[in-house]
Amino acid sequence: MKTFLDLVKFEHTVFALPFAYAGMLLASMQERGTGWPGWHTLLWVTVAMAAARTAAMGANRVIDRFIDARNPRTAGREVPVGKVSPAQAWALVAGSLVVLAVASAQLNPLCLLLMPLAVVFLIGYPYTKRYTWLCHVWLGITDGAAAAGGWIAVTGEFAPGAWALWAVVIFWMVGLDVIYATMDYAFDVANGIRSIPARFGIPAALKIAAVSHALTFVLLLFVGVVTGASFWYVLAALVMGGILLYEHRIVNPQDLGRVNVAFFDANMWLALTMLVGVIVDVTWRTLT
Repeated sequence: MKTFLDLVKFEHTVFALPFAYAGMLLASMQERGTGWPGWHTLLWVTVAMAAARTAAMGANRVIDRFIDARNPRTAGREVPVGKVSPAQAWALVAGSLVVLAVASAQLNPLCLLLMPLAVVFLIGYPYTKRYTWLCHVWLGITDGAAAAGGWIAVTGEFAPGAWALWAVVIFWMVGLDVIYATMDYAFDVANGIRSIPARFGIPAALKIAAVSHALTFVLLLFVGVVTGASFWYVLAALVMGGILLYEHRIVNPQDLGRVNVAFFDANMWLALTMLVGVIVDVTWRTLT
């Protein structure tokens, strides 16, 4: 079990799941006048998120196994070293997609209808880095669907709030993934792997990441406007803006030694701040 959890980096679920919950809670507030969506929705959104992310990470690891084996940073991953065989990884992906289909069907018809498109994005990401430096955008769209999916799970339809949340996660993930990709700059250039750092260089890539995160902050405030959020949400958004600023203060072209701190620690706190801010916001509005 530990090997499979390591394979899919289960601890990184903390990035997308809070935004899925945020979408679910904000949609419930707008649709029902209460921030509580019910146990049924909460359960199946959680199952769908875990299954989607497991499928995506499992596919990423098996599809990229030969690239990972050549990269000193990733050569010790489970598939390249033989802890998990390609067949086992694909079996994990297939099983996760079955669970995702069941969870989607339990939510509403639109969730089930959109599932095949979601699978294309979930499985397609590893291939994008072979062809385009816009691979980070593909990843952002894929992860952003979690926030929109949480909204759709409640309402059964798209709405401005869902689109705004999706945009928040797209730009957040683009900036996050560009920063992370700076660690593989030399390897990517030498092996023809497409990324923004490999295409434009590290200094320009970090500027692109900073612009992307500035847009993230603006969109966070826009979500508050669209959903009629209270002061508590705005306060959380300001804290998230501070976290993004900190992230870019500790990473620069001359010192990439803290990329992992910027990637995991800072963004973990950002996602949790989003969730806590939304919980407090919808609770306040429900009670008042």
